[in-house]
Amino acid sequence: MSHLRAGLGDSHAVRGRTAGRAAAAGLALSALLAVAAGAKDHVPFPAQAGVGGSAAAAQIWAPDAFLVYVENDEDLDDRGTATRWGYLYYSPSLQKARAYSLRDGAIVVAEDLEMKFEAPPLAPEWIDSGAALEAAEERAGRAFRREHAGQLSTMLLSRGAFQVDDPDATTWTVIYTAPHAASLFVVVDAAQGTVRRTWRG
Repeated sequence: MSHLRAGLGDSHAVRGRTAGRAAAAGLALSALLAVAAGAKDHVPFPAQAGVGGSAAAAQIWAPDAFLVYVENDEDLDDRGTATRWGYLYYSPSLQKARAYSLRDGAIVVAEDLEMKFEAPPLAPEWIDSGAALEAAEERAGRAFRREHAGQLSTMLLSRGAFQVDDPDATTWTVIYTAPHAASLFVVVDAAQGTVRRTWRG
């Protein structure tokens, strides 16, 4: 996830205290779930489909745990689905975070992460990965893929990352990469389904 790391580290892309928290949470989850597994025989699913299973496990771990971050752990298809998604939860009482990675309706990774800050919760209502991808494609993604032989790389859901006008907003960040062009970042409002901003980097 080199392009994601570069984007999160861009001083123009990440603004404010909340954005820094979300970015750090994302980097920690990316590092934990970096080991790829073969996806040939697994069924792709949208991001929201894994929330129920991960949330149930998180409530057993800590009753006050809440969801702070979501990211695909396997390649995405053109419907915004993946065979594996990662979900990061934070517990204020424990002051710890725990990551779950789900595939085929089952948790395949569950591990505590050391976090030295309080991560903000995602908004309770947010559009699914397919709707977010559709908005990103319409605004800039389709043209980027056509013009640069690009491909969809990453979708992450977080609160406060990559926002200038509203640092507390929950947004999808859709990242496209290309062999000989700077990556494209498209930030989609997770409540409204509208594109808030795009940039190359």
